[in-house]
Amino acid sequence: MENLDYGVIGNCVSAALVSKDGWIDWCCLPEFNSSSVFARILDDNIGGTFGIQCDDKYQISQRYYPGTNILITRYDNGRDTFEVRDFMPRYYLEDGKHYAPPDLIRFIVLKSGTPEFRVVYDPKLNYAKGKTETVVNSDYVKSINSEEKYESVYLYTDFNKADVASGKTIYLTGNAFFLLSYNQKIRHQDVSRIYLKYERTKVYWLNWTERTIQLDKHDELIKRSALLLKLLTFQKTGAVLAALTTSLPEAIGEVRNWDYRFCWIRDAAMTIRIFNSIAHTREAMGFLKFIIDMTPAKDERIQIMYGIRGEKELTEYTLDHLAGYKNSTPVRVGNAAYIQKQHDIYGVLMDVIYQDMSYYQVSTEHAEELWTIVRALVKSVELNWQMPDKGIWEIRTEDRHFTFSKLLCWVALDRAVKVASILRMEHYHDEWIKLKDKISNDIMTKGWNSKLNAFTQYYGSDDMDASNLLMESYGFIEATDPKFIGTVEATKRELIKDGLMYRYKNQDDFGQPSTSFTICNFWMVTALFRIGQRKEAEEMFNHVLSCSNHLGLFSEDIEFGSHRLLGNFPQGYSHLALIESALTIAGEITSEGDIIRSLEKP
Repeated sequence: MENLDYGVIGNCVSAALVSKDGWIDWCCLPEFNSSSVFARILDDNIGGTFGIQCDDKYQISQRYYPGTNILITRYDNGRDTFEVRDFMPRYYLEDGKHYAPPDLIRFIVLKSGTPEFRVVYDPKLNYAKGKTETVVNSDYVKSINSEEKYESVYLYTDFNKADVASGKTIYLTGNAFFLLSYNQKIRHQDVSRIYLKYERTKVYWLNWTERTIQLDKHDELIKRSALLLKLLTFQKTGAVLAALTTSLPEAIGEVRNWDYRFCWIRDAAMTIRIFNSIAHTREAMGFLKFIIDMTPAKDERIQIMYGIRGEKELTEYTLDHLAGYKNSTPVRVGNAAYIQKQHDIYGVLMDVIYQDMSYYQVSTEHAEELWTIVRALVKSVELNWQMPDKGIWEIRTEDRHFTFSKLLCWVALDRAVKVASILRMEHYHDEWIKLKDKISNDIMTKGWNSKLNAFTQYYGSDDMDASNLLMESYGFIEATDPKFIGTVEATKRELIKDGLMYRYKNQDDFGQPSTSFTICNFWMVTALFRIGQRKEAEEMFNHVLSCSNHLGLFSEDIEFGSHRLLGNFPQGYSHLALIESALTIAGEITSEGDIIRSLEKP
């Protein structure tokens, strides 16, 4: 069984997936959501790849340089040994600005002997549409695709360029490099310059990691997940991507294949809460700026998601020429969910604004911008909270009164009241508190199922939903409340299989879900710990961790039984929940309810 055994490299502008044997099977340039240069992960035959091919005598191992996003693949046959150190340059220039070009570097380091290998360099630009032509120039190898739109990339190397392009055997006698760039280079590229880029990038990541909160327990897990979440942030706008890929299926052979290279406000807001928890406030502030820039005028609808540059139209279409991951089609670009109504968006946005107001000093101008957004969000809740929606799981057919959506409408009013207090606008309190209490009573009355002793997926439903495990962490209910304990117990009873969680089990647009949704496992771990079932929580946490790939990375889904990773990869949502569970088990404050209560203390 093949797994998503990939490492990820990137520089907060673009990224690539590198297989455990050192083949680059996914890379989009110049940015995260650009068309692909390599897409073998979506089509073994025509997708395109960049591989290092050795004979079977070489043992291959892979690891990250500790505290960085530099991936090291080691090839060793007992006599001849070399490493491929893959990274995308990211470091500070003298003027304090980031250097993060659309470049991918493979720094080849000789360790012993005279290793030999072949290079499989097969770029297929523009999602492998049309023909990509590769030609050898005296300075570089250039690949060109003129199908629909002109695209080109440049490969620089100190190996013989014709040998690289033709796949001839290469004998390594010293350190060497490959530099793949979307742009033609102005300055001469040689191994000494590449080494300098490597060292500068290494120092950048080490300095970033050093600022992360230090813990005695699960520290390395938290740091690796934090490095991934940082890598998913788009430097140019502050947007946070859900994942780096498109159309990796939730289940093999099914059609739950989506493009996740966008910024979901919900996912990103939860990510920012985690960045605040682990002492990376710059990323939190960057996303808040994105929120302010994206939040529409008072009379416009707030979208659940945007492009990483703030694009509002994310039209979905299919790439029918690609076979899909393990022949799972369709392969989609864009995401039709951007037009959906999801009422939880008001709560997650308000929660981010409240955090900003609570943790950081804000200027009068900034505060006024945020206050306008707060009042617009409250107005949206007033108009919409009693209406059905698509819910957190983006059901594409019937709208329903999802309990989680109502919960986040309550969060919106709860945080709005607190923001009003911070800004000394208390005259808004009475009206907003009345609406907050009305929503709370509605949830308690209609979302509660006395037969199941639990809050259920939607009003009148007998189905459980993992999202209701977040009720306590958002401060709606105490961990000691019998209703929350009952909800956790019923969710565990109904949704756990093989030690892993369904997000829900009832039929949706595409039938019954057949895999575990990774984030839900960590939600359950946190909920169990919060209600006092600490041993069970730690056992489940360790079980879920055992399902990661060889580098500790998670995708969106886990297959029951085989524990194979499925869905888009790597998934930011999964890793932010991993951090929250790890912080909870380590004894750090992570419950939103606890955070709010601590902020309100005199």
